Amino acid sequence: MMFRNKIRALLVCGVAALALHPLASNACSACYGDPNSSMSKGLTWGITALLVVVVGVLTAISTFFVYVAKKSPTDKDKES
Repeated sequence: MMFRNKIRALLVCGVAALALHPLASNACSACYGDPNSSMSKGLTWGITALLVVVVGVLTAISTFFVYVAKKSPTDKDKES
């Protein structure tokens, strides 16, 4: 049992050392580097595409609820 705990602690320390190594944590070109690189341009287009999809879905949902609200009977319709 003690041997397992020692191996687990060694493994955790090894993974932490690799994860925290300075060369492994370089920033991308959008955060650090050339803002005109192809990676930055791709990131910008990717964000734009995601925003278009999200806005499109939200517009469709809100349009549906406006349609349902207009089609639903109102109190004036029930009085007639």
